[in-house]
Amino acid sequence: MIIVHHLNNSRSQRVLWLLEELGIEYDIKFYERDPQTMLAPESLRQVHPLGKSPVITDADLTIAESGAIIEYLVDHYGNGRLVPAPGTPERLRYTYWLHYAEGSAMPPLLLRLIFEHFGIGDSKAMDAFIAPQIKLHFDYIEGEFRKSTWFAGSEFTAADIQMSFPLEMIAMRPEEVESRPKLKEFLARIHARPAYKRALERGGKYDFS
Repeated sequence: MIIVHHLNNSRSQRVLWLLEELGIEYDIKFYERDPQTMLAPESLRQVHPLGKSPVITDADLTIAESGAIIEYLVDHYGNGRLVPAPGTPERLRYTYWLHYAEGSAMPPLLLRLIFEHFGIGDSKAMDAFIAPQIKLHFDYIEGEFRKSTWFAGSEFTAADIQMSFPLEMIAMRPEEVESRPKLKEFLARIHARPAYKRALERGGKYDFS
């Protein structure tokens, strides 16, 4: 049985959603952030040395990192679902967005979150680097949505699940979404999916939905 070590308001919500899309049975072990530091509890270190979420266990395997978890679940349980065929342009785009989510989209968002959490949101670094990078990346994403309905092409894939978190994170600021109508449409599409709703019901409070 797959166990999702689920931290509230975290990337592990994507894992629950993927499991629901694939119709895989799983259990959840819940963890709560420290309300002051917003960090994961020390108990997660008993599952993985970094003490971060998402982490899943599947029999004797422990797998961390959103992209690695998604690839593992799709490869082992997907039966060809939610991934384009090998050798196609869609597969290349799928792989690109699967890595882009954490490698490019998330870093400036996390920097902004950290700076604001510690009361340094008006710093020169924010104005000179962080804010321009956020605009660059999410304007780019908006442009990509003009080419296709989903990130890998015309079909919904696990890359859309992986990309959901940075888009939901930026959507916490309504002005960022109102200026990007294609991004707003994407969020409406994923939030309407029955599997997404089931994942919310199982995972509990999720402020980014």
